[in-house]
Amino acid sequence: MNPNVHALDRARTRPSEIQRPDRAEVEAAVRTILRWTGEDPDRDGLRETPARVTRAFEEFFSGYAQDPVEILRKTFEEIEGYDEMIVLRGIRFESHCEHHMAPIVGQAWVAYIPNGRVVGISKLARVVDVYAKRLQIQEKMTAQIANTINDVLEPQGVGVIIKATHHCMTTRGVHKPDTDLVTSRMLGCFRDNALTRQEFLGMAT
Repeated sequence: MNPNVHALDRARTRPSEIQRPDRAEVEAAVRTILRWTGEDPDRDGLRETPARVTRAFEEFFSGYAQDPVEILRKTFEEIEGYDEMIVLRGIRFESHCEHHMAPIVGQAWVAYIPNGRVVGISKLARVVDVYAKRLQIQEKMTAQIANTINDVLEPQGVGVIIKATHHCMTTRGVHKPDTDLVTSRMLGCFRDNALTRQEFLGMAT
């Protein structure tokens, strides 16, 4: 494993330690928002809403409690010299934008060319989920996934493509419901070799 992973990459991929409020504070904040909308948080239909929202947020943002480096740590070296592209396609994810906390729903395509060892394919999907379940912008999330795989596995190259719909512009603001955003990050041979990059791009269209 790259010796810089523990120093540099952990600092980049793991959120800063902050003092988190307790559940009662979060529920009180939701009650305040309900009052701000003009609603009565004590009416029957809303009485349990603060607790429900708090539980939902625990699920939405569970990525902060997970370390993507640890997920990729276990690898397999008995691969009979396999050195061709490995692609996990159409990994569905749900995230939230850090500007409006509105949903981001999309798919990720993750590829790498191994350099003597591979990782279980479910771990690639889990890395996508870890970063998705944090407040995000799509450009940053794309880079985080690619950079982490590159740093931990040290492959010949990594490619990541994400296509997603952002509710902050489809259900509010400019109201453009038929749009999606496409981002990519290419490292190693995916960046340097046009044929390798084109092969991957062809699999993601």
